[in-house]
Amino acid sequence: MRPGRRANGTQEPTIHQLRLFLVLSEELHFGRASARAYVTQPAFSQQIRSLEERLGVVLVERGGRAVRLTVAGQALADEARAVVDAMARLREAADFQAGAVRGRLRVGSLGAEAAMPYAQAILARLRRQQPGLEIEVRNLNFVEMFSTLVTGEVDAAFLRGPLPSGIQSLQLATETRVAVLSADDPLADRDSLTLAQLADRTVVDMPPEVPRLWWDHLTVNPRPDGTRVRFGPVVRDTEAMVLAVTQGQAITFLPSAARRLYPRSGIVYVDVPDLGVSTAVLAWLQDNRDRPTVSALREAARQIIQQAERSGAQQVNKSTGTAG
Repeated sequence: MRPGRRANGTQEPTIHQLRLFLVLSEELHFGRASARAYVTQPAFSQQIRSLEERLGVVLVERGGRAVRLTVAGQALADEARAVVDAMARLREAADFQAGAVRGRLRVGSLGAEAAMPYAQAILARLRRQQPGLEIEVRNLNFVEMFSTLVTGEVDAAFLRGPLPSGIQSLQLATETRVAVLSADDPLADRDSLTLAQLADRTVVDMPPEVPRLWWDHLTVNPRPDGTRVRFGPVVRDTEAMVLAVTQGQAITFLPSAARRLYPRSGIVYVDVPDLGVSTAVLAWLQDNRDRPTVSALREAARQIIQQAERSGAQQVNKSTGTAG
């Protein structure tokens, strides 16, 4: 049997025909569908008729330019979508094996995480290595930071740990954490504070959709002496968090980079050594780990981390006078 032919002698549908059919199933109008596909309407109609002949069923009921899917057309639309998606995955996998990745990578960023130097270096390297890859960066609030990974709205994200189960990560950096106080707070003039000194302060809270363990970890709740944190206003993003502090409603804790990323009049950043460190990570859903686009991002991140480690080792060697 010749390739592309069925047992009854008819040809198999082409991916192009299936794509056109999917466009028509969404538009239900030959004029709009052909314009969207950048195909003349006569050529578009001919391709749909050819698809029907190859499948042996009528897919659409024609009534001028407007159309309606037949029962068979409705049933086969999902199957056509599955074939087109499978072909896209095949093409993506083949490109990856050839060292080229195409398509779109959607990267989430909790607040200003994508603006951090390591995130910028990773994305810049990925763009150089994979010029055919379209990279979209989307800002995420606290509610979205994990849920968008689970739903597939983003393929990976620059976040802060700890992470829920099912989400894997690569550690990018650690830094100290600071307390964010209103400039009117009596403790705002201190160079450094302890958690005990902040025990009576109200702390901003997260919406119920945010994993409680994540926010309890970052606010050290309960505190080392067993006391529970008193939570106050609920915020959905870092800007709202900083605003609540500016208005004197509560305090909060942020990575020390917030001094540079969120400079605001009316607030003060104070070191709190016993808060521990903040860990910046590149995160992805475990099931998406080996997708070519995610693998390319992970590889770029790994290279940047190794480069930073080598640079750090060289600096240490220079300062100690040892050979690198």
